[in-house]
Amino acid sequence: MATRYKRILLKVSGEALAGARGAGFDDETMRAICGGIKQAHELGVQIGIVVGGGNFWRGRSSGAMERTCADKIGMLATVMNCLALADALRQAEVPAVVQTSIVMPQIAQVFTRDEAVAAMEEGKVVLFGGGTGCPFFSTDTASALRAIETGCDVMFKATMVDGVYDKDPKKHLDAVKYSTLTFSEVLEKKLAVMDGTAATLCRENGLPILVFDLADPANIARAVRGEEIGTLVQEA
Repeated sequence: MATRYKRILLKVSGEALAGARGAGFDDETMRAICGGIKQAHELGVQIGIVVGGGNFWRGRSSGAMERTCADKIGMLATVMNCLALADALRQAEVPAVVQTSIVMPQIAQVFTRDEAVAAMEEGKVVLFGGGTGCPFFSTDTASALRAIETGCDVMFKATMVDGVYDKDPKKHLDAVKYSTLTFSEVLEKKLAVMDGTAATLCRENGLPILVFDLADPANIARAVRGEEIGTLVQEA
């Protein structure tokens, strides 16, 4: 079956792995997400994944801990999520490998661009843990960075809403969904798509972002096929 993209970077929030539990891992949710990834993988698309760490760690929001220390703990949370998701993928018979920005050879491979691309070309799903490896950068920025480094055609941001709205649709019944946006509009309107660093990085490197709802994991394959779902963000 024809696909719109050859290589994608999928960003999944840590909270998505927790499902209704709200923290940690929910087995049923994990299986469903892996099923969606498997559907996309079977279409022949090459896949990289960045997972957030919010199901384990929100230390930054309290302000009680020094920011650099809090971010380091958050990076480790993303590694745990990558290991768990990679294991679930393998159980679903999808080959997967974890690479980290932090050197921890007993845990996972260290990230290198060439090895990541080679693994994708071999048909393996590559999960990137540890964020950028530096504090003060979000996993959105890590996703944009890894997508650009590995030559992805697009970044999929799988969220808990079906696209980008002019205001929070959970709080405002009159919220309007965008079908398309430019990065300039995202930055100017301060829309809740991603942080400014990630948006600027994508804009400057011509990396489009598709934001869609992960509540139905089949949306991953739909997006790969080029079906009109979510909100596409790209510069005109």
